[in-house]
Amino acid sequence: MSISSAMNAGVSGLTANSSRLGTISDNIANASTFGYKRVETAFNSLVVGQGAGLYTAGGVRASTTRSVSQDGAIVTTSNALDLAMTGRGMLPVTTLNDATSGNAPSLLMTRTGAFRPDASGLLRTESGLVLMGWPTLGDGTMPLVARDTAAALQPIRIEANRPEGDPTTRVMLGANLPATQTLPGSSGAPLPLKVEYFGNLGTSESLDITFTPDLPGTPGMSNSWVVEIRDSASDNAMISSFRVTFDDSQTGGGALATVTTLTGDPYDPATGAIPLTVGGGDMDLVIGVPGGASGLKQLAASFSPSNITKNGSPVGQLVGVEVDAQGFVKATYDTGFVKALYRIPVVDVPNPNGLIAMEGQAFKTSPDSGGFFLWDAGDGPTGAIAGYAREASTTDIAQELTHLITTQRAYSSNAKIIQTVDEMLQETTNIKR
Repeated sequence: MSISSAMNAGVSGLTANSSRLGTISDNIANASTFGYKRVETAFNSLVVGQGAGLYTAGGVRASTTRSVSQDGAIVTTSNALDLAMTGRGMLPVTTLNDATSGNAPSLLMTRTGAFRPDASGLLRTESGLVLMGWPTLGDGTMPLVARDTAAALQPIRIEANRPEGDPTTRVMLGANLPATQTLPGSSGAPLPLKVEYFGNLGTSESLDITFTPDLPGTPGMSNSWVVEIRDSASDNAMISSFRVTFDDSQTGGGALATVTTLTGDPYDPATGAIPLTVGGGDMDLVIGVPGGASGLKQLAASFSPSNITKNGSPVGQLVGVEVDAQGFVKATYDTGFVKALYRIPVVDVPNPNGLIAMEGQAFKTSPDSGGFFLWDAGDGPTGAIAGYAREASTTDIAQELTHLITTQRAYSSNAKIIQTVDEMLQETTNIKR
């Protein structure tokens, strides 16, 4: 009966608009919630059937969709560990319970978060989302990992009170050797040079280098020197020696010409480096490539080892942690040493709007979203990671208030339909009496 179907349609209209009112309420309530994705309500008509001259009302059905793919505005902050995505993709997180259970943590994802180290050093939000990443070596390198599984991801933990050393692995030696010292009749006295480096335990060690000129037996400069290197961490044992000669031509005068290894590992002319085995590890001593503009030179000037650079630093305390655009979590120490601790990948799924919303602006995959893939930040379809930033809510207050007015009127109109049908049924009942 059409009059009964009209009441049913009115009831479905009340239900659908009640659902829409709920989404509007959530959207407005979370207008200031960082990372919130607004929910949209769509109405779909229901068709029951039509006969000859008769119409049966079907009503309406409401369906809701969370617009996860819609990006919010980026808001700058004053904290380095406030993170946001500047393009497609999400940050990998897990729950605090999973991070501390000792089991493999489940993968959740979020667009933004205010991460802070807790008492145990875990980087997490106030809602309990723990940031995850791949552990790296100090230079940011890491082994090959599978990108379609979260098995290699670990909760990021910052050990604030742990001192850190930075061993020296490379010394670049720039110096001028006086050409006149290779003339016949010169003193032939060796020229000493001490270069400090830092050992594996943060100790201060030194390379004791001597440059001894070869005195020729005929007139003219020999342009040749014997270099010996001793290591304080190896009881001052000689760890390398080699002979260097210099170019005395008009075009290349003073440049390094040849290097002949006498003891120790051989010189690499392609990189200009001599591998050294010092107490506790390996090190490269870079003296320059043949014909190059840097490294050792020989000119008629005084001995001047004024261009010596090296990596490494003494033991330092942590003073700050930041995340760069490529997702590297970098710790800075009071010695100036910067060390990569983790790399945060960017999680991407084929259909972000199919993700299941969780508490704390987190999401998890579903059959509708498709499986995830872990990209390097800024690679493939994904955006970069921004520090000192949060993503604002996607709620538009003006739009939601407009929807609120239309929803209220639609609800009242459907209630009026039910009232009208009830009055018509009452009239029908009175006629039968």
